[in-house]
Amino acid sequence: MLKSLSFLLVILPTYVWGSLAAICRNVPGSAGYPTDVQWADLNSTLSGRLASVIPSAQFCKDLPGGACTNAQWSSAVFRNEIPGAMNQVNFESDWDSTPPSLCLRDGTTCGQGNTPLFAVLAESTSDIQAGVKFARAHNLRVAIKASGHDFLGRSTAKDSLLISTHKFKSIAFADSFFVGSVDKGSTITVGSGVSLSEVYTASGAVGKIVVGGTSSTVVAAGGYVQGAGHSLLSPLLGLAADTCLEFQVVLANGTLATVNEAENSDLFWAMRGGGAGSWGVIISATFQTFPTFNAAKSSMTVSASTFEIMGKVITAHARHIFDWDSLEAGQYFYLTAEANVTIDGRTTVGPLMTVTTFFPGASVTLATAALEPFIYEARLLGANVTNIVVIDNINQALISSDDNVGVNEVVGSRLVDASVYLKMPVLVGQTYVDLLEAGAPKYLVIINGWDDTTPISIVRQTERIFRDKQLPILQRLAPPGAGAYSNEADALEVDFQTTFYGPNYNRLTEIKAKYDPEDLFIVKSGVGSERWDTYGLCKV
Repeated sequence: MLKSLSFLLVILPTYVWGSLAAICRNVPGSAGYPTDVQWADLNSTLSGRLASVIPSAQFCKDLPGGACTNAQWSSAVFRNEIPGAMNQVNFESDWDSTPPSLCLRDGTTCGQGNTPLFAVLAESTSDIQAGVKFARAHNLRVAIKASGHDFLGRSTAKDSLLISTHKFKSIAFADSFFVGSVDKGSTITVGSGVSLSEVYTASGAVGKIVVGGTSSTVVAAGGYVQGAGHSLLSPLLGLAADTCLEFQVVLANGTLATVNEAENSDLFWAMRGGGAGSWGVIISATFQTFPTFNAAKSSMTVSASTFEIMGKVITAHARHIFDWDSLEAGQYFYLTAEANVTIDGRTTVGPLMTVTTFFPGASVTLATAALEPFIYEARLLGANVTNIVVIDNINQALISSDDNVGVNEVVGSRLVDASVYLKMPVLVGQTYVDLLEAGAPKYLVIINGWDDTTPISIVRQTERIFRDKQLPILQRLAPPGAGAYSNEADALEVDFQTTFYGPNYNRLTEIKAKYDPEDLFIVKSGVGSERWDTYGLCKV
């Protein structure tokens, strides 16, 4: 039986633009909203796989013990099993409604917020088709979720029907994969619920590697590849989108489409970088595989006692970052504003830089020698540096058991042209110091957070701090018009059309109109979202 939900009936006002009333999705209270009988019929079609959805805090309160443990709350593996849970918990609440509709972990009340009302917990293509057709027939807001790892909150939506692909766990390998008449070689085809760690484990067992990220619970065939998908392997093998050969997708009209260079080639182009959640519900994706290999992995920490010293270290890093290009090394580096670090008996309180570098096929000796000029200069500047280099199989090096999540967090970012690092390393260092002094706790992708005791007025300021305070500083390195990686960016980006999609936006808009003319699939800062209000419920 379909579990009943108790929720506040919300009747949206009729907005008027000129003389034309706005077109809105149906929500509880609308004349066209599905009746209980119609929901029950959908549940029957889905063999009982239609579920009512609640925020993760309410889910925890409903457990036998009345709460989740801290380990459960912060576990992406645990949260991914909860239809209404997001890794960044703030996206489950509606901070902007009057009054705000919140469901906080230690709160005494729980509103539905931005959490969907019902979810199709799909186990087959026909389940997804039934959900899409039902949403289209009843003019419902749709959200698509594979894992809930989404820094822009696109996998959840107020008053929506959620389509979950979490249970699509198929994995298949092929020595030959044809697109049209062209053999693309060795591939892996994964369902849109398969995590990256599951991909690395399965591919490693057959001596292969796939381009992917370092977050273990991210889904390969989801928003990751639709946003292009950066990786530590990208200097060697390209972006995930470069290695994607085909999608199986349920379109807005409910049909299953093969999408590749030979069939629906325009949509194939759009889905490899044109943004998550805007094109259809992915059933599976096929990626190139490559022979696995060993890599030298460097784990480095650089601590300093002052922002000034760290700024000089960042300048040195900018000068040396091209040292590793000839080795096709991939590197992620992070800067934290304040940390208490003890290295070799020496304790430093101040900014901390952590650097992870993979050197494909390199020895410990070669990797250590490549990093030594930067380490030497950093120490001369007064920084405390530790570096550990080990050899590991690349699959094993990328596998992790879980991701630490369950926080309130928003991000902002910009892509910085390599020429800036090459020609203006001092400016790079000074810019990052100024970001630290402006309150940015991490850099490149700037992450801002708050706890549940934070007043709503401060939450709203924090949501906008990247745009209002941090972006003007970052624009010294990435001037207006510069791009951002759309999977790790500001959900409130003003000119997302330019920042996320650049000169491609007009073509993307044309493709959107062809495959989704009624805008069934609308997400924050996605193609076509400028036609809708912030909730994706009414056209504006």
